Amino acid sequence: MPEKSQTPDEKLQHEFNRWAQEGEGEKMERHHLNITEKTIRLMDLRPGERVLDLGCGSGWATRLLARLVADGPEGFGQVVGVDVSDEMIRQARAASKDFENILYVWGSAQQIPWEENFFDKVLSVESFYYYPDQDRALAELFRVLAPRGRMFILINLYKDNPYSLQWVDKLKVPVHVRSSVEYVELLKKHAFENVEARQIPDDTPTPDDYETKSFRNLDDLRAFKKTGALLLMASKPDLRTPAPGYTIY
Repeated sequence: MPEKSQTPDEKLQHEFNRWAQEGEGEKMERHHLNITEKTIRLMDLRPGERVLDLGCGSGWATRLLARLVADGPEGFGQVVGVDVSDEMIRQARAASKDFENILYVWGSAQQIPWEENFFDKVLSVESFYYYPDQDRALAELFRVLAPRGRMFILINLYKDNPYSLQWVDKLKVPVHVRSSVEYVELLKKHAFENVEARQIPDDTPTPDDYETKSFRNLDDLRAFKKTGALLLMASKPDLRTPAPGYTIY
């Protein structure tokens, strides 16, 4: 009998499980910490807020968020990390045992395993361009965001940073490559408000002896970092999303 073909999510799960087993979770933290910390400052996080880290990987950004929303006058904040890779989720849980306000859930951006109108803020670092159906993912983010909730999506692979296009062919799963203008229009199409795009440069120095497999040379890597990641910011309108007509989890 012919083998059953994998769904797009299963292909992602398989590839990112391999990344997890090869220690890529720690590398992601080193490569993305500078732009992520800048983004987190823009999120204006407060104790007591409920935050979703979509595409959380090994949970390094989830833990940064959890420290900022922990116990305060408004209550005990909670951070939920969701990833399509069960191996990444396993690693994230193992590394976050000291945190009482983190919950990791294995799941897909196509059907986020959480209730509607819940999260005050959403962060997604370097995962959105992998999502097979970005329209579906945005509909899900709209659903789980609380009224007036804010969304922050960091994307290193986009048309306005031509240096990033050097590693498209090296990836083993399909990706979306859009421009900042195209992404802004996409978010507006899904009824998000206050949509804004800005570039977040990576200020970390690149040593002269650094070895890169993703770029043709170190000058291209430095130019990629100087151009920066695309940060998409948007708000959900002041309305509540009704429960969907399907089982979420």
